[in-house]
Amino acid sequence: MRRRTIEPRPDWQRIVEEQGCVYPLTRHPDGSLRPYWDESAYYEFSLPEVEALEEVVEELHAMSLAAAAHIVKENRFAELGVTDPRLVAHVTESWHRRDELPSLYGRFDLRYDGTGPAKMLEYNADTPTSLVEAASPQWFWMEERFPGADQWNSLHERLVAAWRRQAPLLPPGPVHFAHTDGDECGEDLMTVAYLRETAEQAGIATEALSVERIGWDRITGRFVDERLGFIRSCFKLYPWEWLVTDHFGPHVLDTLDNGGGTGTTCWIEPAWKMLLSNKALLAVLWELYPGHPNLLAAYLDGPRELAHGPGWAAKPLLGREGAGITLHAPGDAPMVREAPCCYQELAPLPDFDGNRVVLGAWVVENEAAGLGIRESAGPVTDGYARFLPHVIL
Repeated sequence: MRRRTIEPRPDWQRIVEEQGCVYPLTRHPDGSLRPYWDESAYYEFSLPEVEALEEVVEELHAMSLAAAAHIVKENRFAELGVTDPRLVAHVTESWHRRDELPSLYGRFDLRYDGTGPAKMLEYNADTPTSLVEAASPQWFWMEERFPGADQWNSLHERLVAAWRRQAPLLPPGPVHFAHTDGDECGEDLMTVAYLRETAEQAGIATEALSVERIGWDRITGRFVDERLGFIRSCFKLYPWEWLVTDHFGPHVLDTLDNGGGTGTTCWIEPAWKMLLSNKALLAVLWELYPGHPNLLAAYLDGPRELAHGPGWAAKPLLGREGAGITLHAPGDAPMVREAPCCYQELAPLPDFDGNRVVLGAWVVENEAAGLGIRESAGPVTDGYARFLPHVIL
């Protein structure tokens, strides 16, 4: 794994926007616009390196499923902050019926510098983004700049194949694809639009709408779209913890289709994905697989021995894009937050020429499917991170 600098293509912004990355710039707090899509550098991997990472990702995914099974079996939902008995029942049923429910993708965030084992930082298996740039613009960048090279990137083909395989699990009618109107930069919109395109390529009928425009028909007791058509299945780039706590949350639980024809709306990703996207998963994994080379020590009740050893990162159970994360050096006084969080062993991100890098390794169904790389100036990967392409040489 090496970082290489390179001259960006002329008119690169127009090129990537036409390929779906309509948010190539990020506005920073000082008002300046700086590249989010950053092709002034790229990362180079060897094929054996990528093959080893693929094995790690698939093992971590299998371990995460085992941890989810443990949470359900031992009724440890309270440790995830899930205390509503109805929600617990629905997530449990969703887990037991998971083979009857469509489930598409997820993204592991990994710490890796090319010299030691990759370490799992977290798993977003409910609403992962940075998909568009990983699947499309970086592939076309490689074909233009490094013809004959390769890339860890089978995302598009695997997504289309996943929709095709799972089509029999879908209720009759179109699949609705929903994003939130609160998305200002267009990333959520384009992520949903791209996934809708992969579904259509698999032969599935689709409809687009925003979460805010989903209606409720009191007469039929169903969710409806803007044309009053029933929403029998819906892919939503909208976290489950928001979905069930919004003002229409009770209707979600009343009509939740967990397979077997028990409800009227099938949501994708399914409710059991809440078990994987909650950072309490990290502590359960460490409990079940202590000392595993691809895991970092993690606890829910405090930093424990981490306060005297490597230090720790305190992570909100449901935080995104680095929000709420605090880093603590060895010797800092142990601190336990009032709000539930995960205390994970501190593993500073690798520094390449002053850039802190994190690998986003994609899973489609149960298989490793691709890589997206983000860089940040600080120690936490946040909303000001940059996306860089990669090649296998």
